Amino acid sequence: MTETNAANATKCLGVVAVVGSLNMDLVVRVPRLPAAGETLAGHAFAQVAGGKGGNQAVAAARLGARVAMIGCVGADGNGALLRAGLEAEGIDCGALATCDAVPTGVALIAVDEAGRNSIIIVAGGNGELTDADIARHESLLSEASVLVCQLETPPSTVHAAIDAGRRLGKTVILNPAPAMGPLPGAWLPLVDYLIPNEVEAAALTGMPIGSPAQAADAAQALRSQGARNVLITLGASGVLAALESGTTHFEAPRVTAVDTTAAGDTFIGAFAAQLAGGVAVDDAVRFAQRAAALSVTRPGAQPSIPTLAELDSAR
Repeated sequence: MTETNAANATKCLGVVAVVGSLNMDLVVRVPRLPAAGETLAGHAFAQVAGGKGGNQAVAAARLGARVAMIGCVGADGNGALLRAGLEAEGIDCGALATCDAVPTGVALIAVDEAGRNSIIIVAGGNGELTDADIARHESLLSEASVLVCQLETPPSTVHAAIDAGRRLGKTVILNPAPAMGPLPGAWLPLVDYLIPNEVEAAALTGMPIGSPAQAADAAQALRSQGARNVLITLGASGVLAALESGTTHFEAPRVTAVDTTAAGDTFIGAFAAQLAGGVAVDDAVRFAQRAAALSVTRPGAQPSIPTLAELDSAR
């Protein structure tokens, strides 16, 4: 555990279990995102820890929660580095498997001068996480108060995880990313908080999302399909929250973005940490927005995620 996170442990909000992906991110900075068939010269390269599951686990840990990670990496150098990185954050990796048959997942990321990104993912070990792994680690899920999942592991595994979370009475957060279309009908009633961005929400609903008002319509459509609460993250336009208590548009903090990679993951990890500690939803959203806003002012995925101390000092 790092010195900073050791200090954060005294402020622990609760227990979060993350079921999801771990990737090694290969990041190149480019003047603009390339068009189809175009070759561009990049001007910087970095290799950093990432993957939506790993990013969200790190965010929750740095922002106060005790975290356990359920995932799978390859038996290679990248896998060893990712495991060591999570352990350095104080994350329980007892349920992080190693698969000899495939490499660790990777993400190829281009980031332009406006901080926008384009990402290609190769699943690797993430694709080897199974329903049986979820069943084997159900005792770990039972110890958490909040469960977080994404869509970078096999669909049957995600369904097994959110089904277990519902059966065990946990608060279930699903980040439907990457979303290629509507989710299976049986999934949404298992979800307490569905958190897509505007692109993912459009894919889930087939509805255009160019404004908070359109996001509100899409969120209500997803609630009508069974999701208890829907938070659509809109980048610089804030967060549209369609909750059981009503619909609210949360304005985003104003910052100059350097790199938006992992901003959504930071939001979700921060939100999960707050919920695990019993914080009211509106306050949890505002806290998560502040964390995400600070993350976009720094490059990289996990390196950009703030700690509680950094968030406090940025007030």
